[in-house]
Amino acid sequence: MIDKLHITTYNIHKGFSYFNQRMVLHDLRERLRALDTDIVFLQEVVGEHTRHASRFENWPTNSQYEFLADSVWNDFAYGKNAVYDEGHHGNAILSRYPITSWENEDISSNRFENRGLLHCEISIPGWEENLHCICVHLALFKRGQHKQLWAMEKRIKQLVPAHAPLVIAGDFNDWHGTASRVLVKHLELTEVFEQTHGKTARSYPSIFPLLRLDRIYVRGFQVKNARIHQSRAWSRISDHTALSANIVRA
Repeated sequence: MIDKLHITTYNIHKGFSYFNQRMVLHDLRERLRALDTDIVFLQEVVGEHTRHASRFENWPTNSQYEFLADSVWNDFAYGKNAVYDEGHHGNAILSRYPITSWENEDISSNRFENRGLLHCEISIPGWEENLHCICVHLALFKRGQHKQLWAMEKRIKQLVPAHAPLVIAGDFNDWHGTASRVLVKHLELTEVFEQTHGKTARSYPSIFPLLRLDRIYVRGFQVKNARIHQSRAWSRISDHTALSANIVRA
């Protein structure tokens, strides 16, 4: 029976380096592969962009999430959030194990920021209940975040059994600590870096991380360790750092 999971969350900045200087999808794919994680939570993933496809010779012929999943993560789900003339982008979850169902809920708090909550159920061999995974990218401002956290809390209470294993990860844009107060207090989740290091991780900007924007929350697990992937090589492929954690089913 599988009782351990290695998970990663990463805002991939639409496949471009800091300040959009270079298209870095191929480097990004190699970096993600090297982490050897079971489930990957991605934000700012491009599903389609006709202008980039014509501009860059090595732009993937399929979507970014399919290109990144390739032969490593057998299953994936994509939530289209922002739609524009050239294409669209949103959140994605890549998984080594079967995704049995998924839904993308629109949690936009204003007409300028299109945000979604991507909720998947994943079948882990030997587990009696599916693993619930939620990938999010919250609004930039506190008022919008409050609305989105309320929507997340409502969905979890309605659709995720209290005893079911749960992971929520993504870019929370939350330097006030509001998310932890809501998710930890109301839903009894644990933030992996708060558990292992006493504070959430500094994850932005990747060149010199100062702000604690990205998070991994879990319920029904013990946290073995949590890591910030901070190096010159990582900072060259996004404006956020990647976060990962090893968790053990409680």
